[in-house]
Parts: sequence; structure tokens; C-alpha cells
Amino acid sequence: MSDPVTTQTGTPSGKGRRLKFHILRFNPQLPGDTPRMQTFEVEEQSGMTIFIALNEIRERQDPSLQFDFVCRAGICGSCGMVINGRPDLACRTLTAKFTDGEITLLPLPAFELIGDLSVNTGKFMREMSERIESWIHGEGSKECNYNILEERMDPDLAEAIYELDRCIECGCCISACGTKRMREDFLGAVGFMHVARFRLDTRDNRTDDDWYEIIGDDDGVFGCMSLMGCEDTCPKDLPHQTQIAFLRRKMVMVK
Repeated sequence: MSDPVTTQTGTPSGKGRRLKFHILRFNPQLPGDTPRMQTFEVEEQSGMTIFIALNEIRERQDPSLQFDFVCRAGICGSCGMVINGRPDLACRTLTAKFTDGEITLLPLPAFELIGDLSVNTGKFMREMSERIESWIHGEGSKECNYNILEERMDPDLAEAIYELDRCIECGCCISACGTKRMREDFLGAVGFMHVARFRLDTRDNRTDDDWYEIIGDDDGVFGCMSLMGCEDTCPKDLPHQTQIAFLRRKMVMVK
């Protein structure tokens, strides 16, 4: 009989250890509720992710536990949370990477708390989108001109735009941003990535003068302290700091 396959922790696959999840519990909508940490124990299974463990906790131990998910494939960005001090996606984080079996989960900071691990990233992303007017601006109008959307595009340009368009708006970069903690109105890496994407798109007629009005101040690219938190925590490994530095140089040339 062959030896059992072992996980990264050295625990035989299928013979799970007991994981301890320390989770922040707080429902701001519930009168009198106060923030507190609650511990749950879960038996680890082969290939278990934080997302799977949270579902097991909610199904078998506490149905009131709040957290978000949609795709379970690292695409929607809904399950962002702080996992042992680092913003990441619950659906792509394996429990096997935590050798001591102790996992602390907190909601992403910088966003409105809905309850427990659930935050309102949608409100922030909508305000960001409205601020930079994240739609294609065609000739003679500040609204999207659908007639230009079907124009042929150079494949290399399309690939460059796609690279910047892979952002899933999970909010990890915002939660890891030191500047955002100090400046509530700071646009943040997710916004700069959208700006960089629209600057590349030849269908958008906005100039660097137009972009300067949006990002050419301390709440824009000149406020970034280049601490690398955004790039270090981005689950899609997007080149945030490269694009921010590029935008900063372009904005300096405007004025």
C-alpha cells in the first residue's frame, strides 16, 4: 500500500488537522452589537480554501456569519478579506499554507462594513467610476459613443488594454494602501488602473489635460507614497506602481 499524499503542512491528505478560525464578528445594523473575535474549529480537508471553510462554518456552526462570494474562481472579487494580516481572496487562499492552523479573518478596511467579513466595495467602486467617468468618451460628447465600439483595433493595443482591464475590483489594493488610510478622497490604485486603461484606448478622446483635472493633485497620482501595498496584494499581479509612476510623469508634463 502506497504512502498517503501529504499537503504543504505535512498532514496526510484526507486526514485533516483541526483549524482554528478567529473571525471578527460585528453587525453595525444590530443595536447594541459590539466588535468581538469569535473562534471556530474546522477539520481541514485536502485542497480546502478559506472560502470552503467559511461555508462549512456557516452551514454547520453559525448561519449568521456574514461574508461575500459569487464566482468562487478568483474572478468576481467579492470574497476579499484580510487573512492573517494580508488582504486576499478567500476563494484562492488554501488553508494548507498556514502551518500552525491558526487563521485570523478581518473585513477589508477602508470600506463601509456591512457585517462581519462583508464590506460594501460596490459603493466605493461606483464613486470611483463616476469620478473618473469610466466609459469611453467619443467625439463631441462626454458619453459613450457606441458607434466607435466596433472599430478595428491593433491586436497589440488590444492586448495592452486587456492587461490593464484584468482588474476585478476586489478592493485588496485599497485596503493595503497607506495613503488611503490618511486621505479619504485618495483615488487609489484601482482608479489609476482604470485611467491608464482609458488613456491607451484610441476610442477615447480625452487628453492628458482632461486627466490632470481628475488625478493631478494629492488625492490623485501625486499623493501616492509608493509603499507597494497595492502591487504586493493584487491577486491579479497587475503592475500598479509602474502605471502610477507613468501617470505621474505624464501629469508633471501637463503643468
